Amino acid sequence: MNKTRDEIRLKEFGENFRNVRRSMKMTQKALSLEADIEISQISRIENGKVNTTVTTILQIAEAMNIHPSKLFEFRSAKAKK
Repeated sequence: MNKTRDEIRLKEFGENFRNVRRSMKMTQKALSLEADIEISQISRIENGKVNTTVTTILQIAEAMNIHPSKLFEFRSAKAKK
């Protein structure tokens, strides 16, 4: 497993997640309350610090009223080359 590749993908996922949340005019605090997830966990996901679980992604998507696939709509650095 390539640690650098994984770090890049986690950061890309986090950036996309943040962009989606912000486009919905939703704060981390509002999302944390709606999804019943610690605000610190949302921050760690957005900053690419954790490889979150499918369950958490589903909770987030439900709280944001979006399809989970929306959180994966980004081009990875590898695909950009």
